Amino acid sequence: MKVIRAKTAGFCFGVDRAVKLTYDLLGQGRRVATLGPLIHNPQVVQDLEAKGALTCDGVEDVPDGYEVIIRSHGVPQNVYEKISTRGLAYHDATCPFVAKIHKLAAEAGKKGALLLVAGDANHPEVQGIVGHATGPVRVFADLEELQNLLPELLQQESIHVVAQTTFRVESWESCKAFLKKECTKAEIFDTICNATWARQQEAEDLSQKCDRMVVIGGHHSSNTQKLLQVAARHTTAINVETADELDPAWLAGAETVGVTAGASTPSSIIEEVLNSMSEEIRDDMSFEEMLAASEAKPLYAGKIVKAKVISVSPTECVVGIDGSKHTGVVTLREMSHDPNAKMEDLVKVDDELDLVVVKTNDQEGVDTLSRVRFEAQKGMKDVAEAAENGTVMEGDVMEANKGGVVVNVKGVRVFVPRSQATMRRDEDYTKLVGQHVKLVITECAGRKIVGSINKVTAEANKAKREEFWANVEVGKKYQGVVKSLTSYGAFVDIGGVDGLCHISELSWSNIKHPSEVVNVGDEIEVYVKSYDPENQKVSLGYKKEEDNPWVKLENEVPVGTEFTAPVVSITKFGAFVRIMPGIDGLVHISEISNERVNKVSDVLKVGDEVRVKLTNVDFDRKRISLSMKACLNEDESAE
Repeated sequence: MKVIRAKTAGFCFGVDRAVKLTYDLLGQGRRVATLGPLIHNPQVVQDLEAKGALTCDGVEDVPDGYEVIIRSHGVPQNVYEKISTRGLAYHDATCPFVAKIHKLAAEAGKKGALLLVAGDANHPEVQGIVGHATGPVRVFADLEELQNLLPELLQQESIHVVAQTTFRVESWESCKAFLKKECTKAEIFDTICNATWARQQEAEDLSQKCDRMVVIGGHHSSNTQKLLQVAARHTTAINVETADELDPAWLAGAETVGVTAGASTPSSIIEEVLNSMSEEIRDDMSFEEMLAASEAKPLYAGKIVKAKVISVSPTECVVGIDGSKHTGVVTLREMSHDPNAKMEDLVKVDDELDLVVVKTNDQEGVDTLSRVRFEAQKGMKDVAEAAENGTVMEGDVMEANKGGVVVNVKGVRVFVPRSQATMRRDEDYTKLVGQHVKLVITECAGRKIVGSINKVTAEANKAKREEFWANVEVGKKYQGVVKSLTSYGAFVDIGGVDGLCHISELSWSNIKHPSEVVNVGDEIEVYVKSYDPENQKVSLGYKKEEDNPWVKLENEVPVGTEFTAPVVSITKFGAFVRIMPGIDGLVHISEISNERVNKVSDVLKVGDEVRVKLTNVDFDRKRISLSMKACLNEDESAE
């Protein structure tokens, strides 16, 4: 008899996290109470209770001084409020997939949408989802119940649809197809977790290849029972909680038996069931076959292995290791150095990976693996050769600290000191984070790997400078980058050469600081006003002649024009009025009114909109005369 074990069998991420959290707290001597059985596995629950954990039906049953554990199923919002009212400490082990549905439930109500939940109304996960809804909710267990809701659904303006994370995949697909056809307003969210999809799909495939299927898990576990239903569609299937429940007679005559397990089934129970089946297997195996079966390839820290992705969650992916019965876990941190990377963007189910074993766990059969360490081992050889030969390498800046930046070069962390990161001391080196850079390796000794970015930059800039000085001309335009600001202007990199754009050349208006016009890092077009090759100095201009307000004034506002404009300042002898940005004209005190004005501030204040006439312009001296009185006289003449 041949036994095939499903790769996805056993604890899912959410259950594993909740169980480890509880055991860790008990190991620290903490008094803990779970709200309901921590998982749907009596053996685990009994073991936790034997170690001191309490199982309470509600918050009101938790004794004072105990810390509450919210299980992976999650709880309604009012449970958090009850915990807060009692002042109890709590640990939230809600599965991230479930927590995502809680947010969707709350958002549906805020948007005025009816929330449809596919699942078992009596299941704690579904009760938790409903408890986070802020609007109307309907729960349906299958396609038939959904069809019965159709008359009500057709009257809704907006509908959001989610599913219990362990909902039967085949049933969910049928419900989605119905909604897309009959209720086009429904916005559907695929919330069945990856582990559930993978388990049910594997049970589907495995049951079609086997004469029998053994599904290990709690008789009251929702996901276990769904696996049983899936397997029973194709072959004879049985559900056992422990090895004691497995009847050897049930396996009689079977050539191939498949074994899978629910998300709440610990690996120890799976191994017990498999061991009890091994006696049956040995009866049908030759000595050579038994010897070959017992020769598992040993795993050890540092070994490079090939593995296939089984499931993907936001924080980790689970893999099956080639040539081993062990399952591997790769955390997001061990998958990528990028702190903003998302696991679902890095790998997908069935991807084949090269990994390094970080830690083995023969008891649980779950090993810790790393992709970044594999890449580092592979890239280390190239980095060492580059250090010896002075070869320029490329990498991505991952992080910055007080001493400098860290660059990922072919999976190897290379430290670049602050002094070697940028060409200027006052330049913000932290802005390199996220950039792709070129560098040389200056030191490579064990774990100490140091590089320099500015050595490469300096060489590149040297060639640019030579080209610049060979071709520079007054009036020539360049696309540059603002590198630094001072009180008197902005320094702009125009290709290996820094030119100064004086504050007076940044704007036609009077500005107090260059930051009013440009910022460090801005890409701007400048032109050469003058240059000194001997002293390597370049003066740049930024403001353009076509933007000169005095040219616009001469072309667009002839003497005699009347217009309305704001008062921008008051003096003893008159008021200045803003004609256009960069140009103010004076209304002399004698030109304010037909009546005598003793004090300008008695008649005008800053911000007043006044009607004025342009009476004179001295372009050489940049002086403009305006009159309010002239407008009054014309109005009186018109009357």
